[in-house]
Amino acid sequence: MSISATMVKDLREKTNAGMMDCKKALQETNGDFEAAIEWLRVKGLASAAKKGDRIATEGLVSATVANGGKTAVLVEINSETDFVARNDGFKDLVQTIANHIATLKSAPSEASGLLETTLATGVKVDIYLKEAIAKIGENLVIRRFQKVDTDGYAHTYIHGDGKIGVLVEVTAKTANDAVKAFANDVCLHVAAMNPLALSPDQVAPEVVEKEKEVLRAKAIEQGKKPEMLDKIVAGQINKFLAESCLLEQAFVKNPDIKVKEYLAQQSKAAGEAFTLKRFIRFELGEGLQKKENNFAEEVAAQTKGH
Repeated sequence: MSISATMVKDLREKTNAGMMDCKKALQETNGDFEAAIEWLRVKGLASAAKKGDRIATEGLVSATVANGGKTAVLVEINSETDFVARNDGFKDLVQTIANHIATLKSAPSEASGLLETTLATGVKVDIYLKEAIAKIGENLVIRRFQKVDTDGYAHTYIHGDGKIGVLVEVTAKTANDAVKAFANDVCLHVAAMNPLALSPDQVAPEVVEKEKEVLRAKAIEQGKKPEMLDKIVAGQINKFLAESCLLEQAFVKNPDIKVKEYLAQQSKAAGEAFTLKRFIRFELGEGLQKKENNFAEEVAAQTKGH
């Protein structure tokens, strides 16, 4: 059948695929619009798969809060370049995924499980992501996410255009202004100070032992007396834990008090005792190895055989 320019235009607007791809899709499916969309989807998935081995270390950290602070989500999705991370289409994708996770009654613990869930539009997350890969032209990876459901109050904060995201959970019966102010201020503090744990008892024993080894070796190097080593290390490890644990840290907005003292102040202002249950902090790309490209070698590789 004859494929009109209007048909091609409508398919392009629906799928955002190239004009020639839309025309070919309609030709291959005899003008069946829905079949043409599926044809493009299949072709898009094939091209997306080729991008799957590219290293994605840029991207965004995003968050969402739902149910009046009873549900909160933090998610990191990576792209290959910062240019794509600043794209509105990519930002919409990240927020869509965050909002979707918030709706799940039982969120999977791994990204692989999330890919098998279905968006409100009826499209599986796996398909949605691969279509975006084909459209954007870069590998995109749902790296990690965390969903918190609470009887208390959950609050999130995104810093630096998606470079750092923080989620805190407060065990409060009512989320009044004092509770909300505390949760927001603690989010800002966590983003700035990057605490190791909530309190000293939550620091992994192996981390403490490793730090003790370093402190002991440093004391020996400084010529401290052997009989004084245990006392010196004990004092320094206490200082390390105070500087590394959220509740013991000097509050970033008022360094004259500790975070736990600010908590006590806000509990009094709230008219009821509440506690800080946990915090989660995502920093974009932390722990990922960025690919270093040699431009000359890249050009040589691309021109080889031509």
